[in-house]
Amino acid sequence: QVQLVESGGGLVQAGGSLRLSCAASGTIFSINVMGWYRQAPGKQRELVGSLLSIGSTNYAGSAKGRFTIATDNAKKTVYLQMNSLKPEDTAVYYCYARARELPSGGPNDYWGQGTQVTVSS
Repeated sequence: QVQLVESGGGLVQAGGSLRLSCAASGTIFSINVMGWYRQAPGKQRELVGSLLSIGSTNYAGSAKGRFTIATDNAKKTVYLQMNSLKPEDTAVYYCYARARELPSGGPNDYWGQGTQVTVSS
């Protein structure tokens, strides 16, 4: 089983910055994708951005130019640096990974427990 543990959420004023971290642990053979989703009250969960193992990134339009995803492969950790935060960025942020526990078999999707980010105006 793969566990994802997030940290770094909190309350910040508009225009401020936060950095979220997510560490993967457990039985991990390989990680294909790591990334972040978010869910605001009354809304569906949406992609913030993701990073493929080959190094390419994918960002939601709302995140481009303000958010950056990076990984530390040795630590199996993914980071989300969020700058120029806006009140509409307020949401629970979830870490996501697509990983294989064993060499055989397909990859599975794993989720963290979520961390609250609140941006005040």
